[in-house]
Amino acid sequence: MPVRPGRQGPGDCGGARKVIARVFENLRRRGELALVPYLTAGFPSERVFLEDLRRVADSGADLIEIGVPFSDPIADGPTIQFASHRALQAGFRLEDLFDVLRDVELRPPLVFMSYLNPLIAFGRERLLAAMRQSRVAGLIVPDLPAEEADDWLAAARAHGIVLAFLAAPTSGEARLQQIAARTDGFVYAVSLTGTTGMRATLADGLPEFLGRIRRHTQRPVVVGFGISQPQHVRALRGLADGAVVGSRIIEAIRAGEDLAVLVRALKQATRS
Repeated sequence: MPVRPGRQGPGDCGGARKVIARVFENLRRRGELALVPYLTAGFPSERVFLEDLRRVADSGADLIEIGVPFSDPIADGPTIQFASHRALQAGFRLEDLFDVLRDVELRPPLVFMSYLNPLIAFGRERLLAAMRQSRVAGLIVPDLPAEEADDWLAAARAHGIVLAFLAAPTSGEARLQQIAARTDGFVYAVSLTGTTGMRATLADGLPEFLGRIRRHTQRPVVVGFGISQPQHVRALRGLADGAVVGSRIIEAIRAGEDLAVLVRALKQATRS
């Protein structure tokens, strides 16, 4: 079966890196940021999650971040905590997510965001093999420090999976250098100290922080945490390569808003 552009075939080791690199390169040539909407897997139900996944993919997403529900999401604010707990209450299982993803073809590459405990419980080799079979291109683990990730990094690379690390404003230069040296695909820049959630404005020190990251890497830099409005996305042009929008997407789902309209507006902000 042919695979649509943006998704690597299950046997294409290393394809994830190429796919993600191609996304950023194509956008850079057009002068656009990557729009990375975030969805919590299984929220508010498996059926609606799948519908929302398709809707977001068809409305302008360049990458899609899928959050794996966990009972103690320490880096997440109340909105994503709610979605995570709701999905778990509805019976979310990681193996069910892989079953769903194997049967769907989407243009944007998919990246998992997960805390370490659910991944360890599932089994590292089993997880990475399932990600590859389900054409999931990358993995972000917020509680896995780059300096402690040798085994995970080697295993992910063996399966052709991108493992990206988080850089925080509190990170010193030595740590930023280590993150930049180890991360695959892109650096995930946390825009502020604290948890995820919607903010009225971007942090004042964000441009300086992104400049610090740029001094250590030529990889794309994607900004997350607190990005919720088109003007936030627009403000990142010239500073970053992508914007993750999470809590705003989850709130839209809870409120029954038209996700397609929201994603199109956010994508338009990456261009102008």
